[in-house]
Amino acid sequence: MQGEVLSWYKPYYIHISLIILAVGFLVKISAAPFHFWSPDVYDAIPTIVTTFVAIIAKISIFIFFLELVYYTEKTLFVFSWTNCLLISSLFSLIIGSVLGLTQFRIKRLYAYSTISHVGFILLALSVNSVESIQAYIFYIISYSISNLNAFVILVTIGFSLYLYVYKDEKHSDELIDKNNSPIQLISQIKGYFYVNPFLALSLAITLFSFAGIPPLIGFFAKQMVLSAALTNGYVFMVLIAILTSVTSAVYYLSIIKNMFFYNDQYMINPSIVKLNLIGNIQNNEKENSEKVNFKPENIVLSSSLSITISILTLILLLFIFIPNELFTLANIATIILFKA
Repeated sequence: MQGEVLSWYKPYYIHISLIILAVGFLVKISAAPFHFWSPDVYDAIPTIVTTFVAIIAKISIFIFFLELVYYTEKTLFVFSWTNCLLISSLFSLIIGSVLGLTQFRIKRLYAYSTISHVGFILLALSVNSVESIQAYIFYIISYSISNLNAFVILVTIGFSLYLYVYKDEKHSDELIDKNNSPIQLISQIKGYFYVNPFLALSLAITLFSFAGIPPLIGFFAKQMVLSAALTNGYVFMVLIAILTSVTSAVYYLSIIKNMFFYNDQYMINPSIVKLNLIGNIQNNEKENSEKVNFKPENIVLSSSLSITISILTLILLLFIFIPNELFTLANIATIILFKA
């Protein structure tokens, strides 16, 4: 009787089920070719919510995905994830880097940056060795710190300083929701170094870490992934990863160029209420727009934002002097997984 009930079952059914499950995970982490929702969602929702979607939701999926790949490939079903993950990694690296070059909205650019980083993470996962799992966990830590700092700085620029309309008025109509996300266009941060050099430098350090510039933490994360892939013979994927990493550096540098190499005045729109995260609300009662030269000494940030940005930026910048803690964390997590 039991044999008759199970007569329909074929060994490859479980493999098909795992592939379907993997597609669901790849959609959640916005890996190509299942990335189409990501840029639109990043751009349309408030920046604070985007921060949660880009970091917390993805970390949980990455951890569960690691467990699924390890235990299904090494123990239970003898299912090889390599081809599936490599294809998705290849598409993610290329699409995240190339399409990011065409973006002029900053959160859409962040979305394509995330897709590119997901390509590196999936490359480490597809190798599935002790070294690659260490690289996988360390890259997630690096990605989380850098992404959190990038979004916190974007929120800080948008809400704790001012809501402004850049004097190029033709771009003001392109803002989807000024109340939720006042900083939406890359052109809005032109000359921002002359407004607040401290935040501009912090954002520049974060973008350099995204690009993998030494000696920032992002360089070591990418180096670990590429080393693990090269050791296991994935020469073609390593070459693609290096080329796409260089390509993605172009759009990171475009943001930095806009911040540091323009010295423009900004125009305050009297119909907009200037907000401050400390809780102060100040209305502009003048009838006409007024050009204002912002200076760092005229800008007040809440202590929580200042401390958060300072700590995250120092971790990115000074990681080379204190690498043991994060490396140890990645090693312990790997040992726990492989000894289980």
